[in-house]
Amino acid sequence: MPPLTFRNVLVAVLLIALVLLPVYSHLAGDRFALTLFTRIVIMALAAVSLNLILGFGGMMSFGHAVYLGIGGYAVGALANEGVYSGFVQWPVVILASALFALVIGALSLRTRGVYFIMITLAFAQMAYYIFAGIARYGGDDGLTIYKRSQFVDPLNLSNKTQFYYVCLTILFAAIYLVYRLINSRFGMVLQGVRSNEVRMRAVGFPTYRYKLTAFVIAGVLCGLSGALLANQADFVSPSVMYWTRSGDLIIMVVLGGMGTVVGPVMGAIALLVLEEVLSGFTEYWQIILGPLLLLVVLFARGGIDGLLGMLSERFPARRPS
Repeated sequence: MPPLTFRNVLVAVLLIALVLLPVYSHLAGDRFALTLFTRIVIMALAAVSLNLILGFGGMMSFGHAVYLGIGGYAVGALANEGVYSGFVQWPVVILASALFALVIGALSLRTRGVYFIMITLAFAQMAYYIFAGIARYGGDDGLTIYKRSQFVDPLNLSNKTQFYYVCLTILFAAIYLVYRLINSRFGMVLQGVRSNEVRMRAVGFPTYRYKLTAFVIAGVLCGLSGALLANQADFVSPSVMYWTRSGDLIIMVVLGGMGTVVGPVMGAIALLVLEEVLSGFTEYWQIILGPLLLLVVLFARGGIDGLLGMLSERFPARRPS
C-alpha cells in the first residue's frame, strides 16, 4: 500500500474526482464540464503514452501526435465506408498504429538526439500531408463521422456519460499498464537505457529491441486516444497530427512530471483547464500561459508531481502514536 503522503492523497482525490465528475455534471446541470473533461481524459491518455517513451525511455519524439491521426482516420475512414462496428474499427486502429510505430521506430531508433527528433517529426509531417491530400476522406477540410463506433447494448458511445466512462476506463487501464511495465524487468531496462544506453548494451541487453517495443506500445495507446478523440468530436482532420499537437503532448508530460506514472494526467488537466479559463478572458491567452509554463520549468523541475513530492517532504503525514 502506498505511504500516506500529501502527494498520494491529492492524486487519490484527483482520480476519485474524475470518477465522480459525471455525477457533478448531472446534479449541477453543467454539461460543458463533462464535454471538457472527456477531452482532457482522452488527451491524458495520449500524454501517458508519450511519457512511456519520453519520461521513462528518454526518447524525445516530436511526431507522437501522428498516432492521434492514425487512430482517428482509421475510425473515420471505416465509418465513411459504412463499417460502424467498434469490434472492427478498434482492432484496425490498434493494428494500424502498431504497424506505423514499428516502421517509424525501426528507422528512427537507429539514431539518437536531434536526429531522432527530426526523423519522428519528418514522418509525422509526411503523414499529415498524405491525409491532407486524400480527397475521398475530406482532404485538408477533414472528415465528418456521422455515426460513432457501435458496440453491443447497453454500451452506447453516443451517450456522453457512457462515453466518458469508456474513456476513463481506458485511461486507468493505460496507467496501470505503464505502472506494471516500468516496475518490471522490461521497465528497469528501459530506464537504464535512458540513463546510459552504452553501459546497458555492454551488460548484454538488446537495447534496440526494448526501445522498439516501448515505441510500439506507446503508438498503440496514442492510436486508441485518436479513436476516442474522433468519436468525441464526430470529426477528424489532418490538423490533429500536426507537429504543434505533438508539442502540446510534450508540454503536458513536462508540466505534469516526466518519468512519473500519474504526472501526465495532471499535466493534461492543468494545461487544458488553463487554456479554457484563460481563453475566456482574452484571445491572447498564450501570452499568459507561456510565462506560467516557464516558471514551472525553472522552479519545479519535476513538474506538478515533483512539486507535490517536495510539499510531501516538507509537510510529512503524521503517524498515529
